[in-house]
Amino acid sequence: MKTTDNSILITGGGSGIGEALAHRFHDLGNTVIVAGRRRNALEQAIAGRPNMHAMAFDADSVEGVGDFARRVTAEHPALNVLVNNAGIMRFEALDRHRDLADAEATVTTNLLGPIRLTNALIEHLGRQPDAALVNVTSGLAFVPLVSTPTYSATKAALHSYTVALREALKGKIEVIELVPPAVQTDLTPGQATRQGYLPLADFIDEVMTLFQRQPTPREILVQRVAFQRQAEAEHRFDDAVTTLNEMARKAREVQG
Repeated sequence: MKTTDNSILITGGGSGIGEALAHRFHDLGNTVIVAGRRRNALEQAIAGRPNMHAMAFDADSVEGVGDFARRVTAEHPALNVLVNNAGIMRFEALDRHRDLADAEATVTTNLLGPIRLTNALIEHLGRQPDAALVNVTSGLAFVPLVSTPTYSATKAALHSYTVALREALKGKIEVIELVPPAVQTDLTPGQATRQGYLPLADFIDEVMTLFQRQPTPREILVQRVAFQRQAEAEHRFDDAVTTLNEMARKAREVQG
């Protein structure tokens, strides 16, 4: 993937990993459009940065995604990179009957959202030079967190979908998967300061170094996520599930 002189759309670009990616790609000389539900957060993300733009976007609406795709391509006809980053993470208890609203919202935002937006923009991207599609999944796609089962499942599904996209779009659009480990962001309450999670700045430094490799890796894997990504291949999957979930439980207990 070319890392400069692009026009890049990043969903969930008003905070966390999305905002950090937006700033770093902007620093490299790209035009960056950040999209998300919270207009105030988007405006803060682009403040003082020429060639950064904010656009409201709600992945939960089929009609809204189509309208957004028409608006963004009209306002930014050179758009050639899509980063599907927007996501939510909800804690769920599997050992009792529960309201499935959180699970259903997670599937809509984390899985249907990227599928819908990719579908809406695929023909436009296919006409652009140096086109690329980046799907942000998670280490939890490979070793799930029991307390966030639907989140883990949606990221596993998005990983599989990304593999299929890569094959289908070969020679037309470069398809890259960015796989974060547990990173200090506001994805869940208290996560931004949780001990044992990778500081956001350190994560982005490593990610941008990997993006600038030529050729760009098909999977952007920081060192910390290898524990999850390679667990099954290294025949330690069951142990990894136990270890990961125990570590997460202790981290939340320490924080209170």
